[in-house]
Amino acid sequence: MSNSQTSTDVILIGAGIMSATLGTLLKELVPDLKITVFEKLANAGEESSNVWNNAGTGHSALCELNYTVEKPDGSIDINKAIKINEQFQVSRQFWSYLVNRNLIRNPQDFIKPLPHMSLVQGEKNVTFLKKRFEALSNNPLFQGMEFSDDPGKLMEWIPLIMKDRTSNEPIAATKTDSGTDVNFGALTCMLFDHLKNKNVDINYKHKVDDIKRTSGGLWELKVRNESGQVERHTAKFVFIGGGGGSLPLLQKTGIPESKHIGGFPVSGLFLVCNNPEVIEQHHAKVYGKAKVGAPPMSVPHLDTRFINNKKSLLFGPFAGFSPKFLKTGSNMDLIGSVKPNNVITMLAAGAKNIPLTKYLIQQLMLSKEQRIEELREFIPTAKNEDWDIVVAGQRVQVIKDTETGGKGTLQFGTEVVSAADGSIAALLGASPGASTAVSVMLNVIKKCFPEHLKAWEPKIKEMIPSYGVSLLENPELIQEIHTSTERALGLRETLPVQMEDRSELLVGTGV
Repeated sequence: MSNSQTSTDVILIGAGIMSATLGTLLKELVPDLKITVFEKLANAGEESSNVWNNAGTGHSALCELNYTVEKPDGSIDINKAIKINEQFQVSRQFWSYLVNRNLIRNPQDFIKPLPHMSLVQGEKNVTFLKKRFEALSNNPLFQGMEFSDDPGKLMEWIPLIMKDRTSNEPIAATKTDSGTDVNFGALTCMLFDHLKNKNVDINYKHKVDDIKRTSGGLWELKVRNESGQVERHTAKFVFIGGGGGSLPLLQKTGIPESKHIGGFPVSGLFLVCNNPEVIEQHHAKVYGKAKVGAPPMSVPHLDTRFINNKKSLLFGPFAGFSPKFLKTGSNMDLIGSVKPNNVITMLAAGAKNIPLTKYLIQQLMLSKEQRIEELREFIPTAKNEDWDIVVAGQRVQVIKDTETGGKGTLQFGTEVVSAADGSIAALLGASPGASTAVSVMLNVIKKCFPEHLKAWEPKIKEMIPSYGVSLLENPELIQEIHTSTERALGLRETLPVQMEDRSELLVGTGV
């Protein structure tokens, strides 16, 4: 048993996209900062950021219907869509900065252009989609979005989905050509290679067992290496970016902010196409509408993906349940996370989410044939033998007491929990996580290093030109960012659409 003690400025727990992003930002702001990383797996980006565990949509709210809610008066609330789109523009700017300075190379290995589409069936849903299109396409962030309810036009856009479709139900879609597919696993590995070149101390196969405050105000981590030896490491600042594994570590810190928070694990399955002829007939990310009672992360989508630069086709997700907080976690994770301070919160969440529990049980009971039946709502000609089942990533949704939702409210999204003095922060939650990593990590910097913000601001603006500026109020800046990031990231140029004349975007609607 070793009790060696090592001191550093910053410790990052977990080698996923969040730690990679925070480490890269901090190294740009303070090049001589001493950073140490601990990851329990053998490589970076192997858990939540891995290409098979992350939908890689490059969430920009172009196609995700759950980011635009219909209000009781029938109007569409697009505020969340705007926020997520702006956050993704921040990520694109930061990645472009890194590429332009040769800090990372070959952006095509992690990001590719791919149309983003929403697809709905039924009169009520078509009306909703048209209203959503009208609300979004008036907005400079969503320029270039097209709408059609003409089966002929849809046949051009999505031949695999429209071929041999016998239903007479109205059908409609929106399409935005400026969407992307992002391999966050590949990007994470690139960023950690860059950090290694910047003398960041990266330790794989190192598991953090405990975190506690020293009398001197530092954080001390008890870390077990692959030989089973215990090391002790201290730092002024710690970031817990361990995906689903963040909650148990946050609880060990004992900070008041860690109380009354729970986690609900949800796993997922995807159908993956094994027939190259079928894969070639589809080229888009097509998101549908979640079924009644289904959680937002279960929105069905038929996705073209580029996995290790090879074109793939995935459909899902089908929700599942496992008590593990990580794919590589323990069956005791959920029970172990229940503490005296959050037991009432957890019980209240259980009582409130009986429909969700019922939905998850139903999903677990589905046979492969039943899953293929769901796929046939998207691809009427789908054959059982062309598809295999793959287990996707494990997500832990945050449960907490909120003013609006009351005790035990299940949160959908990502959330940073930090100590009042900014000495430690943890990232909890799930989608749109990875896509908004740069914005989320800038918020960590804002919360945890407020005394340096003024000095760091010029450098942050160099990395992210729109920092501190509302993109919505600066349409010219949006155009500038689109063009410069497309060039840097090797994405195709998209022709700007004049906001005044949108008639060509409404195809087959009689508008």
